[in-house]
Amino acid sequence: MVEHKKVVIIGGGISGLTAAYYLQKDKREKQLPLDIKLYEASGHLGGKIETVKRDGFTIERGPDSFLERKKSAGRLAREVGLEDQMVPNGTGQAYILVKEKLHKMPSGSFMGVPTRIRPFLFSGLFSPAGKARAAMDLVKSKKQIEHDQSLGLFFRRRLGNQVVENLIEPLLSGIYAGDIDELSLQATFPNFYDLEQEYGSLIKGLRKTVSKPPKNKPKPSMFRTFENGLSSLVEAVEGQLSPGVVQVNTGVDHIERKGDTYHLLLSDGTADKADAVIIAAPYFAAQRMLSQYEFMNKLKEMKATSVANVAMAFDAAAISKDIDGTGFVVSRNSKFRITACTWTHKKWPHSTPEGKVMLRCYVGKPDDQEVVNLTDEEITKIALHDLSQIMDINTQPDFSVVTRWHDSMPQYAVGHKDRLQEVTDHLERELPGIYLAGGSYRGIGLPDCIDQGEVAVEQVLKQLKL
Repeated sequence: MVEHKKVVIIGGGISGLTAAYYLQKDKREKQLPLDIKLYEASGHLGGKIETVKRDGFTIERGPDSFLERKKSAGRLAREVGLEDQMVPNGTGQAYILVKEKLHKMPSGSFMGVPTRIRPFLFSGLFSPAGKARAAMDLVKSKKQIEHDQSLGLFFRRRLGNQVVENLIEPLLSGIYAGDIDELSLQATFPNFYDLEQEYGSLIKGLRKTVSKPPKNKPKPSMFRTFENGLSSLVEAVEGQLSPGVVQVNTGVDHIERKGDTYHLLLSDGTADKADAVIIAAPYFAAQRMLSQYEFMNKLKEMKATSVANVAMAFDAAAISKDIDGTGFVVSRNSKFRITACTWTHKKWPHSTPEGKVMLRCYVGKPDDQEVVNLTDEEITKIALHDLSQIMDINTQPDFSVVTRWHDSMPQYAVGHKDRLQEVTDHLERELPGIYLAGGSYRGIGLPDCIDQGEVAVEQVLKQLKL
């Protein structure tokens, strides 16, 4: 009789759900002697993915899309039957708010780094001195650094303070909700370091490697979502799992190795056993579950920031100063407390009824964390106050939906990859069969989290020799 192996997945975000889905797929296709269990501490699957419907609006409380060029999210969507429901974002001009004025994002830039010179020369974002300093990237010698460095340090050295503060920092901090002078280059955008080393210049490297859009054609959309919101992916993946695989409202308090198996103490006082464990939970939860192992204390060095957003619905007539674009990010040296605003009705036209407008504003700078703890009314008031100065909006919304994500944005600080590798090496030696996956570790975007779920499945099957 073939001995069955059991895999427990901890965490029902997209990484954990992906792991459960692909484990079950392999089990069915290869007739593997495998039992699968997923525990989610809350009553909600999907992690930060959460779509709500109200009055004909489709509102994302967390991420609103995934990057199309990273293939794993689209592949998973097709596998669970959502191919026909994928929709591209509406493309249009994006803006940056600097010194109380909206400036067009210079065309021909990649994450804020120029690939075309002319749009930057004519941009009002930079002074002549700032433009001249950025142009030094073309002649400034490369600098080999064996260890890690911060994004801020790297980009300031290549392009100067002004381009960093008025363009790169608002874009990258918007992605990671962190301080660019603390975030790790190697853990976030190592490709920029590689470009510097190979081409001696970021501008030269990007011009060589980034494909140019066809002339006289609209810029292709980079992002995708689903007609009924991102939660439809979560629901579709869950729908593919066998009954009994998922158990919500059940956390894992402690994991102990006993011989070749792992004993798990659950939050309801019961216990479970596993031959392999995928911890698809935040770094602080992983450390707590394995707190008896000193090497896990490395994860205590990590930090996370909190963010909040408010989605506001208006009648189109309420927006007297409409702007032709998809939204804006805010320079951190501005007086405003919002960090960005998405014009959702233009970025995702399918999400908003005809004649209506939806704006989604974000708050929670690294040095303004207390704003996340304000009441719904106070957060909405802050957003409206800032928008009244930027877009001349002086009308109360038809309704608003405020969402807070406490300690939800893991910070990949300088040295992150080395710290994570040290933990991973110890797990491999001392706790074979336990793997980490999710936004705390090797990428925060949906495709990155899906990738990590897939890799964890490969590691588990190899470890169990299945």
